Amino acid sequence: MRGIGNAIWFLCGGFIVGLLWLLAGILWCISIVGIPVGMQCFKFSSLCFFPFKKRVIYHPRLRSACLNVIWLITGIPFAIISATFGIILCATVIGIPFGLQHFKIAKLSLMPFDTEISTEWRTE
Repeated sequence: MRGIGNAIWFLCGGFIVGLLWLLAGILWCISIVGIPVGMQCFKFSSLCFFPFKKRVIYHPRLRSACLNVIWLITGIPFAIISATFGIILCATVIGIPFGLQHFKIAKLSLMPFDTEISTEWRTE
């Protein structure tokens, strides 16, 4: 499912979304103050290109909590959009795997700081 899911995702919009996040990251990194936000945009870009079999690992820290609260202003609309697509896709049997990926992106769009995206998939 990993290869087929990623190929379908990439062709049906993942390429465009990933490219937009990449462009946003580059624009944020132009200013020195925007580098932390730009790095989070690059994180989104890597997840949006090929989300299947990638795991988001959260490392809660006080610093990240403060930055995530500031990020919420930007992240809430993206989270709502991703969650809406996730609900719509989960209404169909074929769309469930894609809906779950949208839920993963929605959660990350609320709390991107001090998280890492791992390609090593383990069940814990």
